[in-house]
Amino acid sequence: MPTSKAPALAIDARRLTKMYAAGRGKEPVRALGGLTLAVQCGQVFGLLGPNGAGKSTTVRILATLARQDGGEALVDGLDVRRDPGAVRRRIGLVPQRSCSDPVATGRENLVLAGRLQGLGGRDARRRADELLERFGFSEDGGRQAKTYSGGMARKLDVAIGLVHRPSVLFLDEPTTGLDPQARSEMWREIERLAAQERMTVLLTTHYLDEADHLAERLAIIDHGRVVTEGTPDELKRELAGDTVAVDLDDSDAAPIVAQHISTIDGLSGITTEGRTVRARAVHGARAVPLVLARLEQAGIPVASATVSRPSLDDVYLAHAGRTFEGATR
Repeated sequence: MPTSKAPALAIDARRLTKMYAAGRGKEPVRALGGLTLAVQCGQVFGLLGPNGAGKSTTVRILATLARQDGGEALVDGLDVRRDPGAVRRRIGLVPQRSCSDPVATGRENLVLAGRLQGLGGRDARRRADELLERFGFSEDGGRQAKTYSGGMARKLDVAIGLVHRPSVLFLDEPTTGLDPQARSEMWREIERLAAQERMTVLLTTHYLDEADHLAERLAIIDHGRVVTEGTPDELKRELAGDTVAVDLDDSDAAPIVAQHISTIDGLSGITTEGRTVRARAVHGARAVPLVLARLEQAGIPVASATVSRPSLDDVYLAHAGRTFEGATR
């Protein structure tokens, strides 16, 4: 339902904080520590971070399913704390876990969602048929949702979130657990939402390639705060040069390797994580032979050495002090 006056931002969250009780005798857990976020209307915005970074807590607050302890948030120009009912009418939410009734058919799930959103019976049935056709399972609309494949079930979840034509759609890790084909199909659907309907989409994910592919702009979250924000290309361009990664047979050797290569000209930002040592290099192809020669002289065996252009994992490493893969484990 459109507003009478279009807001400047689809999502405007400022200094959000949230604490959760951790049990008797334990310190509360800080889920958000002053998170600030601004999402333009019609934009696909990615929240990228490892499990436990605060992505889902942010979505729950913006979708009025949880109350922040501090800060303020506006969605489609409405305050989530003061006017939660109006916010819910403007948004669609696809949570991590399926929101459909497994014993109801796909069509019944959509009709029910439409009625709950205030559509009349005829309009709800018409909208259900539109969405079944759009998502490519009109012939399966009469089957119980529990018989759907993982990809079909996730598409049904998205269709339920779209039934009332929301202004803002929250997709909380929409492709987790999907096989590669179903994941690609979901990517195409999200791209269609942005291109054809100009809907604002807030996408949370812990997949680097997903954020890189889908998000026009993204914020990387770590420990409940935004550590950096920009377009994927902007963030990668901030890191000049190449990434040199040396994988070792023995993790105990990593600090020694870091010390040995620290004096090589053109290397900087040396970090260790497990059996891997990483460094930034002005010219990666020139640096690798020097690194291997230095380690051979020191008698340290190397399993592999690679050179790559900056990735979002490198961006995360630069701002959070560890790789994304290491944080997600």
